[in-house]
Amino acid sequence: MTFTEPIRKYILSGLVAFVVIGLIVANVMASKQDDKFKINEASYTQAIQLQSTGDIVGSAEAIKKVLKKEPNSEMANYAAALIFAQNGDMKQSAIHMQKTLDLNPYKVEDPTFMIQLGEVFAGAERFEDAKTVLLRCQESAWAPEDIPNYQEQVATLLAHIENSLKEGTKNE
Repeated sequence: MTFTEPIRKYILSGLVAFVVIGLIVANVMASKQDDKFKINEASYTQAIQLQSTGDIVGSAEAIKKVLKKEPNSEMANYAAALIFAQNGDMKQSAIHMQKTLDLNPYKVEDPTFMIQLGEVFAGAERFEDAKTVLLRCQESAWAPEDIPNYQEQVATLLAHIENSLKEGTKNE
């Protein structure tokens, strides 16, 4: 089958039109995505700023808005976990810490995250989970510079958990 010159021009014109239309559609969709990202980033930034100024209720509301729009955001779930922990809602904090870990399993290599996870699980009375996490911290022998007495804190938390587990079995 041979194509005549006019058919080749039509095919080429059709391909060019297809590419141009594709680029226009991609540009429009990308600009909408940029706007969505900017709005979510502003809400996230507001939540962090409110937390840093001590407005825990306001920061909790702001981070809930972010999570409503981006439920699978690792950063938003981690921030939510810290905000809820600071607010004393350890069960909600544990849910968000677990989700953060589910979204990024490599967090098990982050010493700061792991000790926070252990503290949150202990606070939420998930003692077995906390014990598992803190034993991992102990076995890894982490000593981050920003937490000079890291291993002492891990040992203290483990002792607290052991006491809580013993008291739990005595009460049963």
